[in-house]
Amino acid sequence: MPATLHVAPFADLDARTLHDLIRLRVDVFVVEQKCPYPELDGRDVEPGTRHLWLEQDGAPVAYLRILADPDGVERIGRVVVAASARGDGHAGRLMTEALAVIGERTSVLEAQAHLAGFYARYGYSPTGPEYLEDGIPHLPMRRTPA
Repeated sequence: MPATLHVAPFADLDARTLHDLIRLRVDVFVVEQKCPYPELDGRDVEPGTRHLWLEQDGAPVAYLRILADPDGVERIGRVVVAASARGDGHAGRLMTEALAVIGERTSVLEAQAHLAGFYARYGYSPTGPEYLEDGIPHLPMRRTPA
C-alpha cells in the first residue's frame, strides 16, 4: 500500500500525530545520528509553518517542514525518512510536494553535505562553504525559481 501524503499547519495536528512526527525526528536525528540538539525549537508552532509527511500503516515514515522566514524566504528543514523506509523514494516525494506548496517563492535549506546532490536535483545550489553542525558536515543551499 502506498504511503499517504499529509500537509497541515500546526493548528491542524492532533496530539497523536504531533507525537509521532516528533518521535520520528528524534529517532533519526538525536538517536541514530547521535546529535543532541534542541529538537523543539519553537518553529513548529509558527502560523506560517507547514508540516508535510508520508504515513504508512498508521505511522509516519517520512517528514519535512516548511518555515516562513521573516525575510519572505521559505525554509525547508527537518527532512527525515525512517530507517525502515529508506530507498522507497519518500524523500523525493516530499520534496516534490514541498516545491508545489512553495510555488514560485525562493526557498533555502541546510543540507547534510552528503545529500547536496539529492537537493541539486530539485534546483538547489550551494550558497556558502560547508560547515559542521552537530558534528555533521552541512551545506547552505538556495533555490530561486526563474
